[in-house]
Amino acid sequence: MPLYRDEAIVLRTHKLGEADRIITMLTRQHGRVRAVARGVRRTTSKFGSRLEPFTHVDLQLAEGRNLDTITQAETLSPFHAGIGLDYDRYTAGTVMLETADRLVAEEGEPALQQFLLLVGGLRVLAAGDRPPHQVLDSFLLRSLAVAGYAPSFDACARCGSLPHEGAAHRWFNPSLGGTLCATCRVPGSASPAPDTLALLGALLAGDWPVVEAAEQRTQREASGLVSAYLHWHLERGLRSLAYVER
Repeated sequence: MPLYRDEAIVLRTHKLGEADRIITMLTRQHGRVRAVARGVRRTTSKFGSRLEPFTHVDLQLAEGRNLDTITQAETLSPFHAGIGLDYDRYTAGTVMLETADRLVAEEGEPALQQFLLLVGGLRVLAAGDRPPHQVLDSFLLRSLAVAGYAPSFDACARCGSLPHEGAAHRWFNPSLGGTLCATCRVPGSASPAPDTLALLGALLAGDWPVVEAAEQRTQREASGLVSAYLHWHLERGLRSLAYVER
């Protein structure tokens, strides 16, 4: 069987037979891949904990008819060591993994930007230098943008008009792509505070000084809008998001 190498982030696993597991991964070159790890559930397995969620690994795989088979696995970054023992980091990280799994729908399709974004997000999350909810919200907005669902927090998402100097569009609607001007506003649109829209733009752009200066009330409102925007574009909610303290 032909062999190939790639690096990957393990997204999830599930049991197969008595000793095997199917590993779902986001890889650097081959997008989302599902592969079999033979005998990985045995105590004598040479893979051990290398194929657990959050692990950044270098793999060798053998191509198969239905599923590829993992033949070698070397740990590059054990992100689970810095994430798994902290509830807030763990739940935020789990949402990041599930989001990547959902946004990269086609197996084998390259998704380099999503892969690099996930590796970077998990690295920051594991380091513990920033609050988990800020890392998560920034990751979700950027991941949606990479997938083609970039929200607008400045110009009107419907007509493209910019707000008048010193002001900001006051309406937000996930189904229409972000902020709306007074003319394009539709029933059911939210009316977030101007500081909240500024925070959302900073999270998308990675402007951390603005993010860090935001009040808790503003951060909570921004997190709610990020969740609403994510749910709309994924068409169904993420199971893991229910466990995140928002």
